[in-house]
Amino acid sequence: MITIREAQSKDFKTIQEIAYKTWPDVYGKILSAAQLDYMLKAFYSLETLTDNVFNKGHHFILAFEGDFCLGFASFQHDYLDKKVTRLHKIYLLPAAQGKGAGKQLVDAVINYAKENHSTVISLNVNRFNKALTFYQKLGFEIVGEENVKLEHGYLMEDYKMEKLL
Repeated sequence: MITIREAQSKDFKTIQEIAYKTWPDVYGKILSAAQLDYMLKAFYSLETLTDNVFNKGHHFILAFEGDFCLGFASFQHDYLDKKVTRLHKIYLLPAAQGKGAGKQLVDAVINYAKENHSTVISLNVNRFNKALTFYQKLGFEIVGEENVKLEHGYLMEDYKMEKLL
């Protein structure tokens, strides 16, 4: 049975470990090794995770099967001062995919969003990420494209997606 619980700062190491195990599988054929390394360090340092939670209002939730953490999601309410909940991250260990944990994480975010009176959940997904079909199956629709420039000339080529609540 898969259970979802809210993460605490003591769980940041688990979140880091899952990101470092998951990203090469998800992005290894999309991004260069250098960009992958840069983005992991930039997005998953303890300082960044702490800043996201304590200063930017991000919430992390974890999916467990027994005592084993399968993955995580992070989200933020009132994104851009609108009644939008932003799904910032959702990653499952490669061996955990296909067990329903991803859908349960998204469903949990939807429940939190409804409690917050959000009208939309938004996210960005890399245009070449196979997770695109996962989001579409869950009712998210592509509403645009966005290219985000990072340091060192790196580029995130994303679809902007939304699901009405």
